[in-house]
Amino acid sequence: MMKAFVVDKYGKKAALRLVEVPAPALQDEDVLVEIHAAGVNLLDAKIRDGEFKPILRYRPPFILGHDVAGIVVRVGSKVRKFKPGDEIYARPRDGRVGTFAEFIAINEADVALKPKNLSMEEAASIPLVALTAWQVLVDKAGLRRGQKVFIQAGSGGVGTFAIQLAKDLGATVATTAGAASTALVKSLGADIVVDYRKDDFEKLLKDYDVVINSQDAKTLEKSLGVLKPGGKLISISGPPDAEFARKLGLNMMLKLVMRALSRGIRKKAERAGVEYSFLFMWAQGDQLNKITPLLESGTIRPVIDRIFPFEETNEALAFVEKGRAKGKVVIKVK
Repeated sequence: MMKAFVVDKYGKKAALRLVEVPAPALQDEDVLVEIHAAGVNLLDAKIRDGEFKPILRYRPPFILGHDVAGIVVRVGSKVRKFKPGDEIYARPRDGRVGTFAEFIAINEADVALKPKNLSMEEAASIPLVALTAWQVLVDKAGLRRGQKVFIQAGSGGVGTFAIQLAKDLGATVATTAGAASTALVKSLGADIVVDYRKDDFEKLLKDYDVVINSQDAKTLEKSLGVLKPGGKLISISGPPDAEFARKLGLNMMLKLVMRALSRGIRKKAERAGVEYSFLFMWAQGDQLNKITPLLESGTIRPVIDRIFPFEETNEALAFVEKGRAKGKVVIKVK
């Protein structure tokens, strides 16, 4: 048996319940991980609220949590990359999340060895935001030296990582942040910081190659004016597009819904001569392996706002929902 925080039923701001549940069963390609720390993401709150019910079918009661650092205690019969005693970090794949617990079984393809220089708490803050930043900047945008990228909400979890990665790729980086976070985002490498409380970014930024949108629909639309012709507007906060529906293997009805949701912004992007796409990050142990050297060399450093004890998982989630965290929030499980 193990302790875990479960979603009993979908509901806005519904409290997770601490319960005793059976330890997870191990499949042939799984590693069983004793969880030492878990990252907390806004995605956790959105799933609990039921926002992703049509596409991510978790049947209550289920365990939340998308980031993990811990120690491998057992491996499945077909596992070749890991052995008991290995220190790992991971973002378990959709459909198999559940890091707000004492143990989790994860497919070995989603797992990477933990960076040697990071604590368990630091490592747990990394996977989801690092994979999001990598998949946007490297895979989708193909960001190159000398290009200009606008990363919204620079002091958030994705923002703090993406700024550092974009700088390592040789780009000029603009971001938005409040006055209290300006020093932080500059220390991470931001070249231009727009105070979103005082200034309109769309009036100050021009001719950008890439925009990462993580905000609302209004901000998404304003972002079109920041891009040069042929630029790329990549949103991690929606609306989803047909390509996303294809990747998820959704049925025809949901594919049509996704296409309809993004029709407005796709048409506006077309008129502006730029490309719109949506990214919902996916689990990828091999990509984490590429990110590890950047952490071990100090090129990218984790940014953690605060660490909560396991018993205060609900408080940690509430803190993340306020949207004021600088960097990541982590739960210390062991």
